[in-house]
This record gives sequence, C-alpha cells and structure tokens, in this order.
Amino acid sequence: MTEMMLKLKKIGIIPVVVLDNADDAIPLAEALIKGGLPCAEVTFRTAAAEESIRRMAKAFPEMIVGAGTVLTTEQADRAIDAGSKFIVSPGFNPRVTKYVLDKGVPMTPGICTPSEAEGAMELGLDAVKFFPAEPSGGLKMIKAMAAPYVDLNFMPTGGISPENVRDYLKYDRIICCGGSWMVKGDLIRAGKFDEIEKLVKEASDIVKEIRG
Repeated sequence: MTEMMLKLKKIGIIPVVVLDNADDAIPLAEALIKGGLPCAEVTFRTAAAEESIRRMAKAFPEMIVGAGTVLTTEQADRAIDAGSKFIVSPGFNPRVTKYVLDKGVPMTPGICTPSEAEGAMELGLDAVKFFPAEPSGGLKMIKAMAAPYVDLNFMPTGGISPENVRDYLKYDRIICCGGSWMVKGDLIRAGKFDEIEKLVKEASDIVKEIRG
C-alpha cells in the first residue's frame, strides 16, 4: 500500500465534494480541516473543479486534496497541474489509469466486478475504489471479492451513510470510505460551513470510534 493510501486509511472517510463555485473552496476546506477530515475528493463534474482544487491545494498544503470523476487523460493533466495528490475515477479505464500511474500520481479506479479487479491488479494496483458500493452489493460483495484477491484493498463509495459506514470501517480490507452526506451541495451553496464542520466532526468521531 502506498504512503498516500496509508494516509487516507488514517483519515478513514473521504468527503466527496461537488463544487459549483470555486469561491466556496477555501471555506469548505477550512470546515473539513476543523472537523477532523483534512481531505477532499473534488469531483470533475463541474467547471469549478479545477480551480477549486488549485485554491485548496495552495491555501492548505497539508491537506490531501484529490480529484474524482476523472474520465480522460486531459482531465487528469488538469487535475494534477492544479495540485491533486490523488486521482479517482468511477470506472476502470486501463489507458487513463496507466497514464496517471506513469506520472507517479496515486490512482484509484472504480471497479465492481472480479474482471475489473484483475485488470486493476494487472497494472500493479493493490487498492481500488468500489463503486457504486451499496447498489453493487455493499460490504457483502466486497468481502466476497476480497476472498480470492488477497492483496487487494477497497475504497467503497456510493450509498455510504452514517448508518452503514461503521460496518465498512470495521473490515480490515477497506482503506477508507467515500461519502458526501457531510458536504451536501445545498449546504455548500447556502454557505452553511459551520453545519458542514459539525457533520464532518461527527464523521471523524465515527472513524475514531471504530479505528481508534
């Protein structure tokens, strides 16, 4: 497991963020840090993603800022140039995955089948995103897939909530979970960063409860 994956494992829950306005990046990052989850996966679903990553990475170099929903090599270049410390994709595109790895940047492609798991392992990966986690069978499916692939670790995202995240975090083959419940778009757009900080702290406390 890479040094980056070990850092993410210690954090336990990665806030998956969709930002429509880059001006929200700094106050959001502050809320995440104060709440105890100094990490963000900023999804490349919006035009503000690249600039948001750039602002977070520059203002808070100690924070682990990554890019999610990276679908092309062009997006990967933009994310890395903006300061992304890791790259995440919803699916497994061997060409994009290899491109990012060849640049020396940690990459976790999304998988939900044994064939995709083997494809990722073929590229030397020992950690993958499991997406969409709950619709794809959740923890039960992860454990079933983990049995034959003894060196593979998982980062489940999709349907993770305060109600089920404890069960995921208890399983030793799970590095961390991706979740958006503490950073919902309506809270960000309304500027309710104090409320976000509170939700983030509650999530951070869950990690401490389970993993110490």
